[in-house]
Amino acid sequence: MQPTTGKQISLRRLGKLFFLLGGFVYFFLCMCMAFGQRAFIYHPQVFDPATVEQMAQSHQLVRWTNAAGQNIGFKRMSPRQPSRGSIMMMYGNGSTATDSGYYADNIQNVAALDMYILEYPGYEDRPGKPTEKSIFAAAREGFELLPTNQPVYLVGESLGSGVASYLAGTYTNRVAGMILISPFNKLASVAQYHFPILPVGMLLVDRYPSEDYLKNYHGKVGVTVDGRDVVVPQKFGMRLYHSYDGPKKLWEFPEGGHCEIREPEAEFWTDAIKFLQTP
Repeated sequence: MQPTTGKQISLRRLGKLFFLLGGFVYFFLCMCMAFGQRAFIYHPQVFDPATVEQMAQSHQLVRWTNAAGQNIGFKRMSPRQPSRGSIMMMYGNGSTATDSGYYADNIQNVAALDMYILEYPGYEDRPGKPTEKSIFAAAREGFELLPTNQPVYLVGESLGSGVASYLAGTYTNRVAGMILISPFNKLASVAQYHFPILPVGMLLVDRYPSEDYLKNYHGKVGVTVDGRDVVVPQKFGMRLYHSYDGPKKLWEFPEGGHCEIREPEAEFWTDAIKFLQTP
């Protein structure tokens, strides 16, 4: 048995030092994720009311208010009345209600539907901070203000697909159908994909488990997935689609990026609305 040399002892100490240093760095990364995770999830754009009004006018949107007169989003009634229902739109985390006005343009060009676009707390000029809890509360408030004498459809884009899924699972008998643009099955799955070395499942606070909410829903669900989506890779949308056991339809865009409809908008929305409205 050979005696331990000073060089071997130094290497062991160096190895322990690197191990401790690596553990410290990993712990530091975990803490950054734990305390800064909402900065990764939400990207609110904030504007003064005058700027918001100007942006809304570019899409002929008007304020959508609650019983107290507080702004909760924007709306645009169908030019063709009476309408055949209402659509409530929930956008992605980097967009805004006024920036989503093109959805009203595209949908109302092919269908007589009234559009309601929810604004998230902390976005544009709506007070508050965006969290899963605050956005869900805002979504419930908005949904309960929609007309009850006609069908209600939901459109959810990216993060908004999680909000739409929550509403469908909460108001199971009032949601007539929904279209989910570049959705995910669970936000935790997407976060783990982007941060594979971190224990995201343990750290994530706002989780948006869409596939769990849709277990309570049995209406129509349309899903789009994009082959070149690097934000929410299409496999997460496919997981949501395959996990849903109700009536559903899939649109695949192999060359599409995140929330990119790779066919004429009129053609897509004509097909999507037909899917929703066909008994």
